[in-house]
Amino acid sequence: MQPSSDQKKTDETPKQKLSKDYTSLRELPLLFGKAFILGAADVVPGVSGGTMALILGIYKRMLNAIKSIDVTAIRQLFTFQLAQVFERVHWKFGLTLILGIFSALIFFTRVVPLPLFMYSDPELIYGLFFGLIAGSIVLLLLAVGSFSWKTLLAILVGTITGFWVVTLVPTDTPDHPLFLILTGTLSISALVLPGISGSFILLILRKYDTILGSIGMLGTPQTLEALFILVPFGIGVLVGLGAFARVLSWLLDRYYIITLCVLIGFMAGSLYIIWPFQERTFVPSERPQIVSAESNLARLAAESEPTQRAPQYFILGDIVNPEAPQEEQLVEVIVVKNQLLSSEPFIPRLSEADQDERLSAGQSAVNRGYSMIFAGLGAVLLLGFVSRRMGGGAL
Repeated sequence: MQPSSDQKKTDETPKQKLSKDYTSLRELPLLFGKAFILGAADVVPGVSGGTMALILGIYKRMLNAIKSIDVTAIRQLFTFQLAQVFERVHWKFGLTLILGIFSALIFFTRVVPLPLFMYSDPELIYGLFFGLIAGSIVLLLLAVGSFSWKTLLAILVGTITGFWVVTLVPTDTPDHPLFLILTGTLSISALVLPGISGSFILLILRKYDTILGSIGMLGTPQTLEALFILVPFGIGVLVGLGAFARVLSWLLDRYYIITLCVLIGFMAGSLYIIWPFQERTFVPSERPQIVSAESNLARLAAESEPTQRAPQYFILGDIVNPEAPQEEQLVEVIVVKNQLLSSEPFIPRLSEADQDERLSAGQSAVNRGYSMIFAGLGAVLLLGFVSRRMGGGAL
């Protein structure tokens, strides 16, 4: 009598289990939804995709999927041993994850501009993610169980490191392909390192608007220009995924509790910059363009107003060739991008909220911010409770 698939699964060693992808077709819609949430988190500076993976219970599987693409798999691919490649690589899990994340990036840059809401209604967005991350810290602390001086020291080191990373001041950086590769390598670390935001790393390196803007340009007449940015960035992402996933997985396999405590510290340190009530200072970055006076950009600039409640605005300049016929006239349009220079958290006074210019909508912004904190916190704790009842784990 041949053993069943469940019997084989039970008899396999942990190493053999990690080498196979047990993602079922029935699971794919839910997995796609989780990946979509990961992608949404990656759009928001200060929110870590790795943190969301922990919250959603797919963190360890994500590391194993990344690790499945190794030298052997690449050699099999180039020697056209496709059956062995599909057997070795966690392609069902990985492909679903990539499609979900990319769909979220497109959706939140083209359909629902999440970066815009970060400027226009930051209390709502940051309040939700603050609650989500705070809740995940509670769940992970419960997973650690008992504490010793080593675990407490690991949490302290992680907190200090996470705080240092998220409070770095952005600096000017070039658009050279080599620097874009480095940017991709560093920013993707957030996908495998909870508590550190890839988007915030992009912000530190002054590449947040560049990368998200390029994603938004895909499918437009500026697609080629976008690819010159996204291709080297993507190369860096692949390099970073391969390196960070293996290092972190090795640490989790050998020093699980200590590594988990460091990750908890990273997440705790990141809360400083995710607190929904921040006094943010922006520096404008201007980029002039010469376009047709009848173009959509020129019309948009004519209607645009200077504001710090949006990622960018436009200034309509002078006509550069007034002697030309009207249909051939060119005009200067200055694209002004608001880039974050510093951010300091504060606790709003309810009695003065309507007069506080640091808030997007006075008392209403305070109410939304606190409401979303409790909503995010409650959602994660409920998810953790359900996961525990079903026998699930944090990783």
